[in-house]
Amino acid sequence: MTRRPTMADIAREAGVSKGAVSYALNGRTGVSASTRRRIVRIAGELGWRPYGITRGGRVTRADAVGLVLARPARFLALEPFMMALVSGVEAELGRRKVALRLQVVRDHREEISTYRRWWTGAHVDGVLVLDLAAPDERVTELARCGLPALVLGGPDGLGPLPGLWSDDTTTMHTVVDHLVTLGHRRIARIAGPARLRHTATRTAAMTHALQRHRLPPGVVINTDYGGDEGAAAARRLLDRRPRPTAIICDSDVLAVVALGVATRSGLAVPGGLSLVAWDDSALCELARPALTAVSRDVAAYGAHAARLLLQHVGGQPVATRPESLPRLVVRHSTARPDP
Repeated sequence: MTRRPTMADIAREAGVSKGAVSYALNGRTGVSASTRRRIVRIAGELGWRPYGITRGGRVTRADAVGLVLARPARFLALEPFMMALVSGVEAELGRRKVALRLQVVRDHREEISTYRRWWTGAHVDGVLVLDLAAPDERVTELARCGLPALVLGGPDGLGPLPGLWSDDTTTMHTVVDHLVTLGHRRIARIAGPARLRHTATRTAAMTHALQRHRLPPGVVINTDYGGDEGAAAARRLLDRRPRPTAIICDSDVLAVVALGVATRSGLAVPGGLSLVAWDDSALCELARPALTAVSRDVAAYGAHAARLLLQHVGGQPVATRPESLPRLVVRHSTARPDP
């Protein structure tokens, strides 16, 4: 087709009305799931793009990128990592006069529907994708509809999408080595959701690191990153016999919560229990004792992701690449275990 394909072309090819095409491409109800899939597939085959976006995917009218967060809105106030990430993204976009469109949804299905609505309505020129799952239907849908996207994660499970990832494997080995060198032999972990790829990567790396030291696999309890689940996980670990002498926590919030549970249980930190937080923040520095933490410049990570996404939107090739390796900042929450 030499001219720009239209919704009428899609409707004719699919054997449906223009209204059905509009419903399907905007993620609205009114068509069956099978019809929606057929319409989306045909739109992709015809090379259809919403008005204002060129076939090459270059920025035209929106001057905005999107970020959809599939999590309870109340969690945002509890996540220093997310606030630092958004601040980095916003700083880079603001410098380039590009807006950030932020949407909080319940799950990946709503997230995909939001992507379709944004893309067909020319509301954004590209999106940043967080919390890569295994498997992840968002990757398939984004590749199919042609919306430029950069995943903050990887390197596995990205499909054709570019990604910016952090080396959790090497970092986990560094954390385990630190604890083992101090004399810990019973190391446990309070982890994020098991469906997330970075959670699985850290779990596999922890198991391998412990095996390398000829230690048994550590107990891992998965949570939703919330304070209540984190506290319950900490209590379960501390009730074990023999209990762990060190716990690695997959976020700063989980580490602070675990510290509170240990203190209320009369367990001294770090003598009775050592704690390590993943992703450093002011919470880790203000805690008493201050928490040993995996540290990286999260704002710089967000800014880097925003730059790569804008390059991708502009038609430049963007390859999947690792971000700077995090470092372990040793504070007062880790020490040799009491005899």
